[in-house]
Amino acid sequence: MEFQTETIGDGVVVIRGEGRLNMVSGPTLRETVLREVEAGSPRVVVELSRIAFMDSSGLGALIGCLKAAREKGGDLRIVAPSTQVSMVLRLSNVDTILPPYESVEAAYRD
Repeated sequence: MEFQTETIGDGVVVIRGEGRLNMVSGPTLRETVLREVEAGSPRVVVELSRIAFMDSSGLGALIGCLKAAREKGGDLRIVAPSTQVSMVLRLSNVDTILPPYESVEAAYRD
């Protein structure tokens, strides 16, 4: 899976992917987030509306991305998860440390 990035201003970058977030695509997401954070975009939004499936490897990738962003003084937010992704986030209680936002605009409103 390839991830597209878009800078929306003030150090915020949006990362979008489509398909399955699993052990195959998880490392690519991690590399993409790390590259953006190291390039000076400390606030990352991962848009999940087109992720049809996420397993524990994908979940691990998101948590790893959050950790990497925070280690560099930034943060990571997720937006618009699909129904299946929302279920995985809820069942694993990851939604308590990585709460989903409704939109990219809402993610860094504060």
